[in-house]
Amino acid sequence: MKKNRYEEESWRIFRIMAEFVDGFETLEKINKAITIWGSARIKENNPWYKKAVITAKLLAEKGYTIITGGGPGIMEAANKGALLGGGESVGLNIELPMEQKPNPYIKTLISFRYFFTRKVMFVKYTKGFIIFPGGFGTLDEFTEAITLIQTKRIHKFPVVLMDRAYWDGFIDWLKEVLLKRKYIDKKDLKIFKVFDQPEEVVSYIERFYKE
Repeated sequence: MKKNRYEEESWRIFRIMAEFVDGFETLEKINKAITIWGSARIKENNPWYKKAVITAKLLAEKGYTIITGGGPGIMEAANKGALLGGGESVGLNIELPMEQKPNPYIKTLISFRYFFTRKVMFVKYTKGFIIFPGGFGTLDEFTEAITLIQTKRIHKFPVVLMDRAYWDGFIDWLKEVLLKRKYIDKKDLKIFKVFDQPEEVVSYIERFYKE
């Protein structure tokens, strides 16, 4: 028997609840974690893939769990680095029309149907965001993170952009357009930092929490 529209909406609520429950129960054991984002299209021979591996490895050696979106590219590099560093490697995969296949370096995998439930898991269980070069998805994740910190909806933690050359034009736009039109405050530009080297990122995160 075919469900009517209202019945379908009711069942969707239960699916959403199930995703939250599954995510909370699986990730509750995590002590401290860093979320690493970036393009799924970056290949293994790309220098930023290699830097993502190193960054995750160094953080894992410091005791951090590495969380990614579970797919290829930068996500794969970060999960790989987590394993090389002897750490916990988590992937929060998203089910898409063109299926995103989870990368082989994930120890703990959760799949999500809804982007917003997945985003809650990223924010709830992380001690910092590291954003490598990427496309619309990466920009969405970065801007949502800094918006939540700006509006004090979550506690302040390190937000790092990797690759100055990639992000400089975007940051200039924030300064020359948003700031000049007073759509943001000068202090909002201090929510995030920009680095080029894995060692700089790890040092900043360690210093942030010591202070």
